[in-house]
Amino acid sequence: MSDWFLIIYCGLITYLTRFSMIALLKKEMFNNRIREVLSYVPSAIFPAIIFPAIFLDNSGSIQLEENPKILAAIIAMVVGILSRNIIATIFAGLASYWTIIFI
Repeated sequence: MSDWFLIIYCGLITYLTRFSMIALLKKEMFNNRIREVLSYVPSAIFPAIIFPAIFLDNSGSIQLEENPKILAAIIAMVVGILSRNIIATIFAGLASYWTIIFI
């Protein structure tokens, strides 16, 4: 029981700290320059989250040879560029990865 309590407690604390930044900050506090700089944050953080998942194996070393994730990521990027649809990109990446590893 204590494990679940700890998981829920940590989840609530994480949620409340992130939500407080959204709820308490007013958009009028930022000038146009700060808004422009902050608009680049998601595109700067996204590769830091995605690239390790593609190029690193379970032990943390770089795996470039015989890595099905690289081909699936390339297919997903092409679909994303052509379709401009995030759902199509996710499905194309997942479908291509599953097809590669199961065939």
